[in-house]
Amino acid sequence: MVDPAKTIAADLEARYKKLAGVVRDLAAPLSDEQFWAKPFPFGNSFGHLVLHLTGNLNYYIGAQIAGTGYVRDRPREFSETARPPKEQVLKKFDEAIEVVLRTIRSQSPEDWSAAYTAVGSDARDRFDMVLQCATHLHHHIGQMIYLGFELKRQG
Repeated sequence: MVDPAKTIAADLEARYKKLAGVVRDLAAPLSDEQFWAKPFPFGNSFGHLVLHLTGNLNYYIGAQIAGTGYVRDRPREFSETARPPKEQVLKKFDEAIEVVLRTIRSQSPEDWSAAYTAVGSDARDRFDMVLQCATHLHHHIGQMIYLGFELKRQG
């Protein structure tokens, strides 16, 4: 008989790995300047979206499920002016993905249904939060695709 908890964990792990790869692939052709550029008067730069996703994963999964102690500064994710190199920002994103993957692997069948609470979350349990973070990541990938097209169009 198939263990549903193992299937859930394996599928979530595969999804996060795939989405992290998409972020890396979309960032690859961008210069550091393009990574931080805002081609529209609204919205965010690619870099700020990566900072946001890193903070989101480190807080909702890292701090709240894995107990990493991460302290989030959400406003700074969108207003960072230091503009660190693209590779440095992506490395921190990769580290957040690794926290997510380790956390997913460590969940017992009972852990998935454990109650979940966090500031800014309506998740009922851990599975719901891990799923919400995956859909949140996918949502921002859509924005990153759009930014990439526009940055390429602008040359």
